[in-house]
Amino acid sequence: MRRHRTATRSHLRVRDLAAEAIAGMVQRPTRTGLTALGTILGVGAFVAVLALTATASGQIDERFTALAATEVTVEQSDTAGDPALASTPVETNPFPVDADQRVEQIIGVRRAGVWWTVPGVQVAAVPLPGETPPDEVEVRAASLGLLEALRPTVGPGRLYDDFHERRAEQVVVLGSAAAARLGVANLAVQPAIFIDGIPFTVLGILDNVERHPETLFTVLVPRATAERLWGHPRDTEPAMVIDTEVGAGQVVADQAALALRPDAPELFQVTAPPDPRRLREGVAADLAALFLLLAAVSLVIGAVGIANTTMVAVLERVNEIGLRRALGARPRHIAAQFLAESAATGTIGGLAGTSLGVITVVVVSAIQQWTPLVEPWTALPAPLIGTLVGVLAGAYPALRAARVQPVHALRR
Repeated sequence: MRRHRTATRSHLRVRDLAAEAIAGMVQRPTRTGLTALGTILGVGAFVAVLALTATASGQIDERFTALAATEVTVEQSDTAGDPALASTPVETNPFPVDADQRVEQIIGVRRAGVWWTVPGVQVAAVPLPGETPPDEVEVRAASLGLLEALRPTVGPGRLYDDFHERRAEQVVVLGSAAAARLGVANLAVQPAIFIDGIPFTVLGILDNVERHPETLFTVLVPRATAERLWGHPRDTEPAMVIDTEVGAGQVVADQAALALRPDAPELFQVTAPPDPRRLREGVAADLAALFLLLAAVSLVIGAVGIANTTMVAVLERVNEIGLRRALGARPRHIAAQFLAESAATGTIGGLAGTSLGVITVVVVSAIQQWTPLVEPWTALPAPLIGTLVGVLAGAYPALRAARVQPVHALRR
C-alpha cells in the first residue's frame, strides 16, 4: 500500500535570518555605511543634545547663583515721596546713616551699601581758566559697604575706608573707564580731580567689578562727603545693593526693609533675586526643545535614507526574491529578511551615533573646562532608537518585497 507524504511547511530560523541580513549588508558595505549615516547623526545629536544640555545647565546654575541670585536691591518706594503717607520728609534720605550696619546684621548678608547719583556736577582732571569742563563722567555717592558689595577688583591704589567716611574726606575711587577719560593712570604722584572746582584726591582705580559694570564709568565719593558738600539726594533716588550668601536672597529680601526702618518699612521697595532653579529649568527646557528638534530632523533624514536604500534593494533583488519564493519561501520570510537588514542598519547607526554623541560631550566639556554629565537613561536607550528607526523605515519596502509574485519575478 502506497503512503502519501505530507509536504512540510517552510520555516525561517532566527539564526538563518540574522545570517541573511548580515550577508545582505556585507555585500554592499559602502551603501550600508551611507545609509546608516543619517541614523548616526540623528542618534548622536540626540545623545549630545541631552548630555550637553544637562552639562550647560549646571554651569548656568553655578554662574547665575554666584551673581544674580546673591543680589538684593532696595529702592525708595513711591510712598517715600508722598508727605501725606510717609513720616520722612521728601528732602531727607530714607536710608539711615548706619544703613550698612543695620542690614549686615541680617543672617546671610555678606556686605551691603547705599549709593545714589550726584546730579548737576562737573568733573575734570585739571580745570582750565575760562572754560567749563565737559559733563561726561557721572559722580556717585557710595557707602563703604557698597564698594565691597560690588565685588571689585582694585588696580592701582586702594578703596577709601572708615576713616575717610567718618571725616568726610575729599577722596574718590575711579572706575577704569572714568580714569581713562580723565587721564588718570599713575597714582604714585597722588593725582587729584576736580568736581565743581573742588579738589579730590584719587585713592584708587577699579579694574573690574562683578556686578553693576556701569560703575567703571563713574567717580565714587564717600557718602558722608557727598552729603556734606551737596546735601541729601535730590532729583535722584538712592538705592541699596545687598550681597548675600547663596540661597539667602529670599530671606534677606523679606527682612531688609524692616531692618532699615522698623518705624516705616513702607518707605522701601525690595527686589528679591529670581529663583535660580526656575531659571536653570527654563533655560534647559528651551535648549533641549531646540536641539531635540534638530535631532528629530536628523533621525527623519536617516529614516528616509534607510527606506530609500531598502526600496532600491528590493527592486534590484526581484529575481532573488522570486527564486526564494519558488523554492518555498513564504511572504513573511521575505518581509522578515528585509526588515532584519533595515533593523540591523539602524542598530549599527544607533551604536555609532551613541558613541559619537558621548565623545562630542567629553570633547566640548574638556574645551570649556566643564564637568560632563551623561545620564544613563540618555545613552543606554539610544541604540534602540536606531533600531526602531530602521524597523519603521524598512516596513514598507519589506511589505513590497513580500508581495512579489514568483512568476512575475522569474519572467524579468
